[in-house]
Amino acid sequence: MKQVTQRLRNGRIELIDVPWPDLEPNGVIVDVRASVLSVGTEKVKVATGRSNLVQKARKRPDDVRKVLDKARSEGIARTVRAVRSKLDEPSPLGYSSAGVVVAVGSRVSDLAPGDRVACGGEAIAVHAEVAQVPGNLCVPIPGGLPFVEAAFATVGSIALQGVRQADVRIGERVAVIGLGLVGQITGKILKASGCVVTGMDLDAGLVNSAVANGACHRGFPRDALDAGIPVELDGVDAVIITAATQSPDPANLAATLCRDRGRVVIVGDVRIDIQREPYFAKEIDLRLSRSYGPGRYDTEYEQRGLDYPIGYVRWTERRNMAEVLRLAEAGLINLDQLVSRTVPMEEAERVFDELMESERSPLGVALTYRESTPPSHRPMASVRRIDGGADRLVVGMIGAGNFASQVVAPGLQAAGFQIHSVASTRGLSAVGMAERVNAKPSEVDAVLSDPAIGTVAILTRHSSHAELSVAALEAGKAVFVEKPPALDWAGLEAVAAARDSSGLPVFVGFNRRFAPLLQQLRSHVSGRGPIEATFRVNSPLGFGDHWLDDADDGGGRLLGEGCHFVDLACWLVDGLPTQVKAVMLPDQGAPLALARRFSISLGFSDGSIVQVLYGAAAANKLGKERFEASAGGNTARVDDFQNLELIGPKGTKSVRARGRDKGHSDQFKAIAQAVRNPNSELPGPDPLATMAVALEALHSAQGLAAPVEQPPVR
Repeated sequence: MKQVTQRLRNGRIELIDVPWPDLEPNGVIVDVRASVLSVGTEKVKVATGRSNLVQKARKRPDDVRKVLDKARSEGIARTVRAVRSKLDEPSPLGYSSAGVVVAVGSRVSDLAPGDRVACGGEAIAVHAEVAQVPGNLCVPIPGGLPFVEAAFATVGSIALQGVRQADVRIGERVAVIGLGLVGQITGKILKASGCVVTGMDLDAGLVNSAVANGACHRGFPRDALDAGIPVELDGVDAVIITAATQSPDPANLAATLCRDRGRVVIVGDVRIDIQREPYFAKEIDLRLSRSYGPGRYDTEYEQRGLDYPIGYVRWTERRNMAEVLRLAEAGLINLDQLVSRTVPMEEAERVFDELMESERSPLGVALTYRESTPPSHRPMASVRRIDGGADRLVVGMIGAGNFASQVVAPGLQAAGFQIHSVASTRGLSAVGMAERVNAKPSEVDAVLSDPAIGTVAILTRHSSHAELSVAALEAGKAVFVEKPPALDWAGLEAVAAARDSSGLPVFVGFNRRFAPLLQQLRSHVSGRGPIEATFRVNSPLGFGDHWLDDADDGGGRLLGEGCHFVDLACWLVDGLPTQVKAVMLPDQGAPLALARRFSISLGFSDGSIVQVLYGAAAANKLGKERFEASAGGNTARVDDFQNLELIGPKGTKSVRARGRDKGHSDQFKAIAQAVRNPNSELPGPDPLATMAVALEALHSAQGLAAPVEQPPVR
């Protein structure tokens, strides 16, 4: 399929071929028929892309802070690679579209294939022939409303939420500052609500078009107000600011226009540097409108499909989108008047270039699309085993996130693997990675069925690891799967059974076994009797909205990250524990499995004891991970993969590493060696068995016994 993209390094607009997106449980696949190019918003984004690096930094200070934080925590070299990768890869454009549902995820209950829907979400409802959209960001299109008009639902919901924040009543006088696309829809909704609307803009042409389009009863260019406020504007009940500017003028003008105890609502990206006196003297209520409405920026709502009860939240972003469509279908707002141009998506590159070169921008440009045909690949469940012939050093990657792109792909290539294909959930990220590693973008089922691929690297969200691993093994592929290999006993047992029946290897991304400083730590204490070890992990608790903290996607911190340290403990002692105890302290009201603080105690048959403490109370200067192990009078300590202390009867030896080497490179070299020599195995306990220990730890914390029939890995 085709998608409109932008290169962040130079702002270049491209129409590129992208694999079909992969269906997720909370999403739907939409065959897009129209999308709205919101000129003001997207022109700013393209202009930012076409600016130099210094200008980009000035325009996006929040991103600069993130880069500096990453450099402090992960090192300059890795941060530079990450920034270059981000700048070079194609990024999506668009956030408001409409089309036909072609597939529905298992957790979406109110949509079905064939439904006509409007879609929303930045980098979700994109300018593409096909898109995967979360169910809560799709609404059915009523009646026979055309796709082009329905594609305005998201833009319209931004306007509608601003009107709701203004809390207007029939007959009230309302001013709208900024008469671009959102401003004119705002005016139309206000008029439909029985308000008297006056519009203002710097551009006299937009003022004239707003009056002609029925977006306001009267309008004034901004410079016409310098000589004095007209009678029609002397004392409005509310002002809605939909302009976008770094000038504080709109916010201060709004206070001048308001009558006593008026309301000012800021919708657009304007500078809030207000003059206190007029706001204070009139006791003006200053409000901000959060994009589409309640639910926006809430991962639980947007990505995981959890709705707000209507008794508590009347108008969510989805309900706002539906209401915009109802108003349009009923003829109460005419969205067709706001379409300056309708062009086929094949002309998108030219349209964007013309927008950037033009001094006066149109209101809304609608891109239209032909009906798309799904790829003819077989579903994952029907992929058949391919015996022999495939080179195990030829890899197909499933998953193209930051970790896959910046760590796994370079590590595989440096170890001698050839990356043949890359697949990802949304498709576009696979294109960016494929370009960097000289591979081809592909769909998931195509990777599994390709006879040229001998090994599949699974780098998706945790919930899909077991299913994809089993599918790859049944298709005759060796597997490298990032930790954790499964999130429950059934998944782990399925992976183990598929491995045993296929005779193919399963490598798990427990890379810390291969970290050079931890290798030295182990050598210092091994063979000297029972080991006593403590692992302390300092992980900030501010990641509650991360997918890792979702039971369905990530499995929680113990299974998602704690398994690393359980595996490391088993590797350190070179065996599996006979005793597993865990304590977990969840946030108030959160399920125990999603606790972000826990401790695990492991006891081994040789008398060794290992304690894992995962929390957030340590000082940041101590780093994220600290390991200490003692045996027979020897002690070794590793701080954040940078500093090593070897302490013994003859004194202390200190080692300072150049960077934080967590063992990824050596891990892939060892895997490559094992692939080349089928009779060789990686040292240490079976990683599926150590994952079973992590599951036992979770059961211990829950006060449950492990299943009677343990997975065969135990």
